[in-house]
Amino acid sequence: MKELELKYGCNPNQKPARVFMEKGELPFTVLNGKPGYINLLDAMNSWQLVKELKKATGLPAAASFKHVSPAGAAVAAPLSEILQKVYFVEGIELSPIATAYIRARGADRMSSYGDFVALSDECDAQTASFLAREVSDGIIAPSYSDEALEILKTKRKGTYLVLQMDNDFQPAALEHKEVFGITFEQQRNDIEISEECLKDIPTDSKEFSAEARRDLLIALITLKYTQSNSVCYAKDGQAIGIGAGQQSRVHCTRLAGNKADVWHLRQHPKVLSLPFKDDVRRPDRDNAIDVYISEEWEDLLETDDWQRVFTEKPAPLSREEKKEYLKTITGVALGSDAFFPFGDNVERAHKSGVKYIAQSGGSIRDDNVIETANKYDITMAFTHIRLFHH
Repeated sequence: MKELELKYGCNPNQKPARVFMEKGELPFTVLNGKPGYINLLDAMNSWQLVKELKKATGLPAAASFKHVSPAGAAVAAPLSEILQKVYFVEGIELSPIATAYIRARGADRMSSYGDFVALSDECDAQTASFLAREVSDGIIAPSYSDEALEILKTKRKGTYLVLQMDNDFQPAALEHKEVFGITFEQQRNDIEISEECLKDIPTDSKEFSAEARRDLLIALITLKYTQSNSVCYAKDGQAIGIGAGQQSRVHCTRLAGNKADVWHLRQHPKVLSLPFKDDVRRPDRDNAIDVYISEEWEDLLETDDWQRVFTEKPAPLSREEKKEYLKTITGVALGSDAFFPFGDNVERAHKSGVKYIAQSGGSIRDDNVIETANKYDITMAFTHIRLFHH
């Protein structure tokens, strides 16, 4: 198939809409549902991300996309008992690709609501079963087991979008984009991100653990497909905080850092022991946890709304308790899609337990950035690669 007609473009008034190939056939097959314009933008970007993650790490990879930026990305690293509880998979033996998906979805469950999923490997029945209970718009993968496909075809009353990607497809070297009647042309960003880009280390601390190198690669590859400016915090084989599309880099670092803090706070003993009612739906549980962690909790206690989800009034998680808990966090990796112009980004990163940084370097204030990293014994690499994505 060379062309696929779409219902409309980004918005209902944008008609007609289609995707097509100038040469050859479309590299994906629609196995179920009807794709939309934004669905396909998410699919093509997320597919590239997981394919590159798999190549860089050798591990099955997954991504959760919303509005052409990842909400989460991960590889198949084993889950601790605490993360199994946080991700609602306690005591379940997971396949590698299911593990990657559970991690990707768990990075920022609020943002992943209604996501588009990408898998680097075949979607098995277990992964499809987990997907079936989440609010999601579609999935792209290189293949599906027969049982997985049958499960996915029942989702959203049979309309769930399932795309199968040609794993061997290679796009043309030049890509084009039309804006306001003007055609833009550029070399496709096919730069390969590997451990080679972590060798220039200007800080006093020079050591990257194997886990840190893996997490920095995850962060950098995730940023390659995130709307700029972008910053990604990663730990334990997954993104834990992604900031996208901010005009100021330090605002991006703060936004992503706040998300990383929430990811860590979801593992706080008080959060893990929240007395939820048995019939509370997963999205409502996620919303309640987010409110419980936030400053809005005290306002909620003044109403009776908490009774909708909890069997009893939970003990509050004070600001001081959160600060003390976050002080214990360390070993977090951070990637930036371009250089840090000032040391304030490193100051903010340190507050979220960052120990390892990869950024392009090249600021006239590199000396200040290095000095700030040295102050906190942070190991920082200059990648000399800019990863702007628009």
